[in-house]
Amino acid sequence: MKRLRYAAVLAAALLALLPTTAQADTTYPDPLPITGQEIIHDPSVIHLKNGQYAAYSTGGVIGARLSTDLKHWADSGNAFAEPPSWWYEYNDTGDPWAPDISYRDGKYWLYYAVSSWGSNHSAIGVATSPSGLPGTWTDHGKAFSSERTDSWNAIDPALIRADGRLWMSFGSYWTGIRMVELDPETGKAVPGATVHHLATRPDAPYAVEGPYIVKHGRYYYLFASYDACCAGVNSTYKIRVGRSESVTGPYVDSDGTPLLQGGGDLLLAGHGRFIGTGGESVFRDKGRDILAYHYYDADDNGTPKLGLNPLSWGKDGWPAVAAWE
Repeated sequence: MKRLRYAAVLAAALLALLPTTAQADTTYPDPLPITGQEIIHDPSVIHLKNGQYAAYSTGGVIGARLSTDLKHWADSGNAFAEPPSWWYEYNDTGDPWAPDISYRDGKYWLYYAVSSWGSNHSAIGVATSPSGLPGTWTDHGKAFSSERTDSWNAIDPALIRADGRLWMSFGSYWTGIRMVELDPETGKAVPGATVHHLATRPDAPYAVEGPYIVKHGRYYYLFASYDACCAGVNSTYKIRVGRSESVTGPYVDSDGTPLLQGGGDLLLAGHGRFIGTGGESVFRDKGRDILAYHYYDADDNGTPKLGLNPLSWGKDGWPAVAAWE
């Protein structure tokens, strides 16, 4: 699963440094109770045109789950029958990480990362589908990549359209979150495009990753996962958020601290049995924004499972995780 390869050592180091008291916080609303296939990591969810919900995730050849009501999820195989051959340039197993699904121009677009433990020799790939269903995807190769000479890591992609242009945020422990412009026709990075820097944590080994950007009102909101994942009930993952009037930043939290200086308002942390909340994405459904994430279930030996909560937006413009009604 994502980052089980490249973050294990960093996670262990962080766990020795980071407090776990936030895990006991019980003020957060619980996620939607779900049945069926609950196990997931780094979920990206969308409401398909056929009425079903699809969730793609790390694991398998981009694992897929389908639902008709968000409550019961069925294991539905994988996006691809087998890894495209070019993935093996980046690891020996062909494992993909952290997909992002979206819809534009009459088709579905799936972005994902391929890399290996402890390396920023990484690539983000792109595929398209007419239906968004597993087994219908056509891979189009690399959308963007990074090499060991780069100061960023091309993993954890997430797309957003802003002011008529297409952008992809991405990033990991390698200096945090970055962004690059994409060609909307090919879905790949514009040749020579500037790589913008959105968030980092200089005092905590760049432990910010998995970005997702949402437009609300006049602001762009950058959600990201902070601290350590992939350690079961010892995970300290949590979701923080900052905002900017420009999609390329600078992003700041509600106190005005730049996310490039380690800022970020706490949106969701572990609570009760729901440990290490992170790997988030946001999807729009029936007029509301819904936060999708994984948590490690303390009542099930730390198994990663799907969390879903609506987002509410305060009068001050900042999001909060809401309960289901």
